[in-house]
Amino acid sequence: MGRRRGKTGFDALAALPWPLGIVAGIAGFLAVRDGIPWWFSRHDGALSQAIAQQAKGALAPLAWILLLLCWIAALASFLKARHRRRLLDTRTTLESLAAGGWRQFERLVGEAFRRQGYAVEETGLGGADGGIDLILRKDGRRTLVQCKQWKRQQVGVSVVREMYGLLAHHQADAVKIVCVGSYTNDAERFARGKPIELISGERLLEMIRVAQTDGTAEAATKPRIEPALVSQINATFQSPACPRCGSTLVRRINRRTGEAFLGCSQFPRCRGSNKPI
Repeated sequence: MGRRRGKTGFDALAALPWPLGIVAGIAGFLAVRDGIPWWFSRHDGALSQAIAQQAKGALAPLAWILLLLCWIAALASFLKARHRRRLLDTRTTLESLAAGGWRQFERLVGEAFRRQGYAVEETGLGGADGGIDLILRKDGRRTLVQCKQWKRQQVGVSVVREMYGLLAHHQADAVKIVCVGSYTNDAERFARGKPIELISGERLLEMIRVAQTDGTAEAATKPRIEPALVSQINATFQSPACPRCGSTLVRRINRRTGEAFLGCSQFPRCRGSNKPI
């Protein structure tokens, strides 16, 4: 089966959180349009001064192109993040985990770990046939992840041995292997006592359900922001009572002076009022 192509600079930008893409675009724009001419202007010599004079106008189109590319990458990052969130929130059964291709399964696994507080890097070093699919970083530790979307076949000991070799080669702290199904007894025996975690489909589904529950609980417990000004106005104008008859005072305007005051709601039968407000 084919491997994934190598990452381009655009791919690397799109893999960053989208706010960083926005910031990178602005920084790159200013560096190209203003930074390069400023750098040449600080050097003596006719050539440097000539370049400084011409560079700002000549480099402006390049600066705009760089800004546009960075912002397109930021948009791609935002859309991918939203897709991953929706992908995880719709997985409820083992059959739904097995649905879709292996790339989608990797994104699903990556999002599950993101919900656990990991920084997740999609490496592009793996593929449908093995290798490192994700690198997790948390608390200074680096963990290599391989994802197996095998629907019927158990993951054997050879896969676990391969990842154990990659653990030593890349000097990582731990390895996680995630699959839809289960592992052979030999695979489980080999992983025992080593920094290797075997995550079965049932365990992955449990991780996803916890992430879904946490997300729902967080949304449900967000405090509702009441319009404080309206509440204060209502409290001010509804609570006072007329000093003469006890009816509710309401806000009125003095036609001669334009001042606001509290007058009895039973006017003109009762002409009680409060001090001007």
